[in-house]
Amino acid sequence: MRHSFPARNVLRKIIITIYIILVATLIAATIVERVQGTAFVQDFLYHSLWFGCMWGVLAVTATMLFVQLSFWRQLSRFLLHASLLVILLGALATYINGENGYLHLRNGESARQFILSSDGSRQNMPFEMKLDNFEIEYYPGTDMPADYISNITCTDGSSMPVKAEISMNKIFTRDGYRFYQSSFDHDKQGSILYVNYDPYGTAITYAGYVMLVFSMIILLLDRKSEFRKLLRNPLLKKSLPALAILFSTMQLQAEVKTLPVLDRASADSLASKQIIYNGRVAPFNTLARDFLQKLSGHDSYDNLTPEQVIGGWLLHPEIWQDEPMILIKNKQLREKLGLKNEYAALTDLFDGKNYLLQQYWDEYGGSGKMGKAIRDVDEKVGLILMLRNGTLIVPIPEDGSVERLPDMKINAELLYNRLPFDRLMFMTCITLGILSFIRILYGTTRQSIKRHATLRKIDCFFKIALIAAMLFHLCSYILRWYISNRIPLSNGYETMQFLALCTLVTAVALCRRFSFAIPFGFILAGFTLLVAHISKMDPQITQLMPVLVSPWLSAHVSVIMIAYCLLAFIMLDGVLALILISHESCTEQVKQLTLLSRLLLYPAVFLLTIGIFLGAVWANVSWGRYWAWDPKEVWALITLLIYAAAFHTSSIKAFARPRFFHIYMVGAFLAVLMTYFGVNYLLGGMHSYA
Repeated sequence: MRHSFPARNVLRKIIITIYIILVATLIAATIVERVQGTAFVQDFLYHSLWFGCMWGVLAVTATMLFVQLSFWRQLSRFLLHASLLVILLGALATYINGENGYLHLRNGESARQFILSSDGSRQNMPFEMKLDNFEIEYYPGTDMPADYISNITCTDGSSMPVKAEISMNKIFTRDGYRFYQSSFDHDKQGSILYVNYDPYGTAITYAGYVMLVFSMIILLLDRKSEFRKLLRNPLLKKSLPALAILFSTMQLQAEVKTLPVLDRASADSLASKQIIYNGRVAPFNTLARDFLQKLSGHDSYDNLTPEQVIGGWLLHPEIWQDEPMILIKNKQLREKLGLKNEYAALTDLFDGKNYLLQQYWDEYGGSGKMGKAIRDVDEKVGLILMLRNGTLIVPIPEDGSVERLPDMKINAELLYNRLPFDRLMFMTCITLGILSFIRILYGTTRQSIKRHATLRKIDCFFKIALIAAMLFHLCSYILRWYISNRIPLSNGYETMQFLALCTLVTAVALCRRFSFAIPFGFILAGFTLLVAHISKMDPQITQLMPVLVSPWLSAHVSVIMIAYCLLAFIMLDGVLALILISHESCTEQVKQLTLLSRLLLYPAVFLLTIGIFLGAVWANVSWGRYWAWDPKEVWALITLLIYAAAFHTSSIKAFARPRFFHIYMVGAFLAVLMTYFGVNYLLGGMHSYA
């Protein structure tokens, strides 16, 4: 046994070194892809021999250490690590045996070959595919695509021809070949199908996914596991001191101007009129509100309702075109236009008959901050021109081809539009959260403070306020769900709303045992909603893109968001622990915070893992491959690898020290922020629609 220990230490060092190099390589790859392009990193990194060998060496050394440590004696740990090896074997099988490419068919044409993505050569198929016709299905009464459909006939010469429909999230399988709707010709007379042939890799990888989920469940239930030991810790029965309270409200008064508009009664009567907007039936108030928000960045203008503003533009455009209400955030563009503040009138953008933005576009192009600012303002001008030309407002056809909404749904959307849910929530949550966080620091570092009757009442009030905030936000989320007829998880704004809801639910669940969960819940939910409110995430309720019309959407996104919520709690928990760790009187509180972080790390990482694999299955259903090394996928994997390292306290002793553990958890959250925000804004990729 003495001779085995040095070998173990060597193996540990090799594994840790490769692990760090692998994470650093993945980070660098996403940056290089931004500069050199996707094809470059695919050829020279992700599909290269040396990159595969790196994963192979990691797997082999981990297996050797696995055998030396006799992990098979603990069923949960054995299955967990063995499942990761199975997943890597599946990826290897896909790399060796898998083939993929594209099949281009025109209406009435047949083909027995498809073009390989790897080298552009043609690959034979054991059957013939014929495109009967290609069609685009639209949402009723709109020109917004709901689905892309290829009707095909498959013949192998030995059996009856098989007719099938291939559409987004609906594949066709024959003799191990899987066909997915990828694109179509501009004249809509041809279709491009993605072809995937992976006889072994997908099945092995899916088996690894199932095995991994099963092992995680066993680990959570195993009485000998570290997770169950943490649950039995007596510190869980204690809680930290009470919280303080402050509630403030703000009300803005608008300066009244005299502008030609509809009277209030006439404008209000238009609010509930039904029109077609953003590919769906909606009340006129929704269009008017979005129009005003897009132009000015606000829900109202000079104490006028959205209906009054849009009515003024319709009836008196010659006056409203001189009104400075077009928000221009870019300082350089404002200087070019000679503006003294952030708002421009429509006439400021024209020099006689010349459109100034066109001149600036020719000068700067579409790149950089200036190009982005020009595009943003040009979109606002386009909205005004569409309104004046009569193409922005689309009435419901009288022929009955589009069904009208019931009054209950119209009233629900009007309520959703008029109540400032986001503003009320983030102002209240941030105010309560920051002040209660200060109070909890004061209370934990002052042993002399006693919980007298007033503080007990404040404690009770804070818990009630947290529950009320959760219920209020839940009502807002359910209202949006009811209006859109789908779970709101299809874009950045909606996922932020769901993340805030998960945060509040988690805080309510933890606050009885851990009172510091109250300020954590308020702060995280408040800043999440603040980011959604002030960022460029689009709050408009729209129909789903065809690729998102899938039951996998809600499962994948909701699990990932819950994981992010728990990781955010761990981050704030670490911040508080690092503040208290220097106070000798707070030793027990630091131990309790460390215990909570270690406990939450298990469900957080497990849910993140499940969410990634749900996304992989969805990708296989939609795009024909379960892993494409898209920047979003890569950064999700990076985040998982970073957090998974913290479980290995026996191999990396530093994680057993509270100070290092909390510093690591705070720093690791940067990976979450990069995965959720950074990829969308800096790196792009297939997930940009999210």
